[in-house]
Amino acid sequence: MQAFTTLAAVVAPLDRPNVDTDAIIPKQFLKSIHRTGFGRYLFDSWRYADGGGEAEQDVSGRPLRPDFVLNLPRYRGAGVLLARDNFGCGSSREHAVWALQDYGFRCVIAPSFADIFYSNCGKNGLLAVRLPAAAVDRLFREVAATEGYRLQVSLADQRIALPSGETLGFEIDAALKHRLLNGLDDIGVTLTHAADIRAYEQRRAREAPWLFPDLS
Repeated sequence: MQAFTTLAAVVAPLDRPNVDTDAIIPKQFLKSIHRTGFGRYLFDSWRYADGGGEAEQDVSGRPLRPDFVLNLPRYRGAGVLLARDNFGCGSSREHAVWALQDYGFRCVIAPSFADIFYSNCGKNGLLAVRLPAAAVDRLFREVAATEGYRLQVSLADQRIALPSGETLGFEIDAALKHRLLNGLDDIGVTLTHAADIRAYEQRRAREAPWLFPDLS
């Protein structure tokens, strides 16, 4: 997966608490195990005014809801999503993370996340940052007041730089931080122990050759 080190990007504010995974990527689009192609269906029922799309549908002619945040020109190309409490609640689906990434988001900031969604973010390279509610409230106010509002996120320093020059710190588990900085998913983490795995297999082949008939 793509490593996350630093990010400087426009912020899009989604001012709704308890955004569930079915809102992020509705169930009718969960027909593929590939991680691409989901961005066009992100927040489908909120972005489009036609009552909901279908998988593999061409979205180019679908009518947009003019008041939905991602349809506003000022937030085009945003790489940071600012959200409210309990973001990513509901059913467990990695597709929710894939849709956010495929749309272009690399970081989501909220006061809290649903546990499984948060775990899926870390395993797929999307940085989920928890900040105190008061800090998130402030960011919502500043984003609304300033078109083109950008944040600079440094995972190594665990700091978010505001346009004013002020920085906000955030906490993250050390193992998760290592994964993200090095672009390691579960398979990647396992492969960092490849030498130990090979040594174990060679030792077991000597100790119990009947378990390895192809090597005899």
